[in-house]
Amino acid sequence: MIKAAVVGVGYWGPNIIRNFATNPSIRVEFCADLNQERLDYIRNIYPYIKTTTDYKDIVKNQQIDLIAICTPVYTHYEIAKAALLSGKHVLIEKPMTSKSFQAEELINIAEQKNLKIFVDHTFIFTDSVKKIKEIIDSEELGDLYYFDSVRINLGLFQHDINVLWDLAPHDISIMYYLLNKMPESVVATGSAHLGNGIEDVAYMTIFYTDNLIAHIHTNWLSPVKIRQTLIAGSKKMIVWDDNQPSEKVRIYNKGIDILQDEKDIYRTLIQYRTGDMYAPKLDGIEALTRETQNIVNSIMENRKPLVDGFAGWMVVKVLEAADQSIKNRGKEIKIEDL
Repeated sequence: MIKAAVVGVGYWGPNIIRNFATNPSIRVEFCADLNQERLDYIRNIYPYIKTTTDYKDIVKNQQIDLIAICTPVYTHYEIAKAALLSGKHVLIEKPMTSKSFQAEELINIAEQKNLKIFVDHTFIFTDSVKKIKEIIDSEELGDLYYFDSVRINLGLFQHDINVLWDLAPHDISIMYYLLNKMPESVVATGSAHLGNGIEDVAYMTIFYTDNLIAHIHTNWLSPVKIRQTLIAGSKKMIVWDDNQPSEKVRIYNKGIDILQDEKDIYRTLIQYRTGDMYAPKLDGIEALTRETQNIVNSIMENRKPLVDGFAGWMVVKVLEAADQSIKNRGKEIKIEDL
């Protein structure tokens, strides 16, 4: 039995507790939050969970094996470091830290103490992304051309991070999982409209090797909520619309074939290809349920997590490059130069 605790029970923490509570291999012993009303809310649902307003009470508790950190980004490093130094595994909400050097330090501590870092890139565990990964790995799409994502809605506004740090970690982590490669450079632009200097609209372009390009559009000021991703390959294309109640993933046998003119070697012919569309069946299992089981398996069987500290570090690295690019009016920032 893994004895767990959750620090931060505002928005996301209760979802973690709910999924931990339904897994027979985890028992939530403690939770912490500065807001007593949130603690009372948890106690009403789970009377057996002990509560505290000081996360250090949990860190010092030798009975706790795993701490889930669901607090503002700027607090992640301090809480995770204290937890790891006390010999506990950690699950850290995205993004992992506010600085990449902080993520590196946490990774080193975990390796020295033989502990696990899990980063809560929840979309990696969705049935949609799982299916897209299978399709890409099977080479059904052919050579990948581009990844284009729109993730916009009205709010929720954050006070400590901009819209890219809030929404783009989903897409950056999904791309890393699907492609299993580091990006080369980043170009980003954005603007702040609320007078606080925090970008609420931003666009990011990520460059990879082999002419692969990715574009992410994030926005807190949209009148509609859109969660749509297009992935194009030389053979087929995918449209993933996460707002759809069914057929979230659709595969289109559409594209172009490039032909050489036999009469004129300097002339290229483009032939359009239109075929069938199909929507694969998805199993509908909640992502956090899968993520929880992955945590259990990793700890009990000493397996590498599906989303580990390196994946969390990589996302922060890309976001740092995006911040630097925004400050320089869209200058290209190479990841290796950071």
